[in-house]
Amino acid sequence: MSTTATYQEPRSAQSSALPTENGEWNALEKNAFRIAFIYFVIQSVPLDWKYYRTVFSINWLNPAYGDIFELARYSPRFFSGPETFANWLVVLVIAVAGGIIWSIRDKKSREYNELYYWLRVIVRYRLAVGLLAYGFIKLFPLQAPLPSISNLNTAYGDLNAWKLFALSLGVVPDYQSFLGAIEILGGLLLLHRRTATIGTLIIIPFTGNVFISNLAYEGGEYIYSFYLIVLALFLFAFDAPRLFKLLSLEQPTKPNRFNPEFGKQWHKYGRIALKTAFIFFFVVLYGAKTYAGYKTYPYQYPQKPGLAGAAGIYNVKEFKINNTILPYSALDPVRWKDVVFENWATLSIRSSAPTVIDSTNVEVIHKEDKDRNFEEAGSGGRSYYSYESNEANGTLSLTNKVIPSDKLTLHISRPDSSTIILSGVDSKRDSIHVVLDKINKKYLYQEVKRVGRRGEFKL
Repeated sequence: MSTTATYQEPRSAQSSALPTENGEWNALEKNAFRIAFIYFVIQSVPLDWKYYRTVFSINWLNPAYGDIFELARYSPRFFSGPETFANWLVVLVIAVAGGIIWSIRDKKSREYNELYYWLRVIVRYRLAVGLLAYGFIKLFPLQAPLPSISNLNTAYGDLNAWKLFALSLGVVPDYQSFLGAIEILGGLLLLHRRTATIGTLIIIPFTGNVFISNLAYEGGEYIYSFYLIVLALFLFAFDAPRLFKLLSLEQPTKPNRFNPEFGKQWHKYGRIALKTAFIFFFVVLYGAKTYAGYKTYPYQYPQKPGLAGAAGIYNVKEFKINNTILPYSALDPVRWKDVVFENWATLSIRSSAPTVIDSTNVEVIHKEDKDRNFEEAGSGGRSYYSYESNEANGTLSLTNKVIPSDKLTLHISRPDSSTIILSGVDSKRDSIHVVLDKINKKYLYQEVKRVGRRGEFKL
């Protein structure tokens, strides 16, 4: 888009303007800008062909909120596996090399005010996308859902730090919504250049807290949250000297008077159309889709219904293996201690057997039930199984959600509403027979929610 730019000198301004506002830039400023321009363009603009493969794989007639979240979650990746700062190093090397070449080929430019303006536009909108994507899944509390029955019956010491943080946030959905509203507010303020600095003053401490929380609780989003902080700091740096001079030194300070002038009428209307499309897609459409998802298909837990009327925790009243009764023992790695049936098609078994903990804690909105791992992620002490129920022959086919090779086929009978009997063969080809007795257990947060914070209740 071809534009021209003007600088409007304020009538009462003094001569202590920044180089980027008026006048020629020195060599250091120009070289630093060249590197920064290449660096932030690569960090902000999707240049990876795999990103566009994802774009074209989406059903644009009915996109899901997870599709939009995945597009918003982009950051350049040069290495497979977990995200690392090595990707940033590659971008920096490219930016330095590009800056050197640019410096050699461009010796005539006195300043880069217009390019600096457009770079800030790119970074503003990229940062806004990232904040809105996470803001809406907090505003409609999807990111940290209420604890599952299995989570509520897992010992504190069997939960890793990240899972404890997620569960603590999940039981206060109103607070989670408040956090989401703050993120959305910061993102919306970035959409206008006059309020962008105010937006960064909200974003930097907020996202900084997210970054520190990820480090403290071993979260998987610390690199991405730091990425958002860097973008916000870059934007804030433009007005930081003026704010320091005005607020700390209490000296007269020139405002930023740089404005792009759109040479043709279609440029002006094209800008308005692009901004309107952005707001519609990432605010209106994504917000509506996220709300619909919150009401009908939240993404953290599987959606396939479990056995009707079976949800709850069950005491293992009797346990036989190869026709031998095993009495209860807190240390027995074979005997089950209790069993949980969730409202969805998940069954978890607590025992003293060693368990493999799923440590995946990067935010991904999975479409398929088999990929949704929030309930077992960060949790030890239990083995989690997804199951298929065959009512015709009364069997449950169980598959371990962390160790897929661990499979069980069990016959199920329900002599009454509080008893379930399971019998069959486990993954070691041993025969098992288990009698489960449902426990009528109440949970504090549910009772508080039911009667209100000031109501009286008994456990």
